[in-house]
Amino acid sequence: MSENRDNDDERWLIVKGRRWRRTDPALEPSVIEELKSRLGAARNAVKQAKKRGDGKDLAEARRRVDVAKHGLGERGEYWWEMSLEDRRRRAETALNELR
Repeated sequence: MSENRDNDDERWLIVKGRRWRRTDPALEPSVIEELKSRLGAARNAVKQAKKRGDGKDLAEARRRVDVAKHGLGERGEYWWEMSLEDRRRRAETALNELR
């Protein structure tokens, strides 16, 4: 955990005792909204691919979930250790890949 406990609430979310990384708060609201929408669609695609037993579609849907989560800063390099420019570039790159 971070040495600066004051920032932990901004960085981490605790759900049922499990710690999850929060979305990067410096991203534009419209970028966050679109990435979360694409994340939701990808999660739905995972569910549908599982129902059909389609391994190829499941792998692609999971990849799209991963791309969206990286764009939001919830996976990959910690957003608080990156420059603001790099954080925004990562989000835009993810959006471009998911569009």
